[in-house]
Amino acid sequence: MGSIALGAAVAVLTGAGAGVGIGIATAKATEAIARQPEAKGDIRGAMLLGCVLAEATAIYGFVIALLIIIMLGGK
Repeated sequence: MGSIALGAAVAVLTGAGAGVGIGIATAKATEAIARQPEAKGDIRGAMLLGCVLAEATAIYGFVIALLIIIMLGGK
């Protein structure tokens, strides 16, 4: 049972990478908007797309962790 929990914990760690990525993207977008306020709409759109893709990675990791627990936890 310990190795199952460890595997699920490693799968959930993808959320940490997504959090760092979203933070960096937001910081860079804020800097870009400060430099070019007229491009705010384009910058925001690109940032949101990047955040969605990073968040999807975290959700996939969470789903994999749940599958590990559900499928292997009952054995």
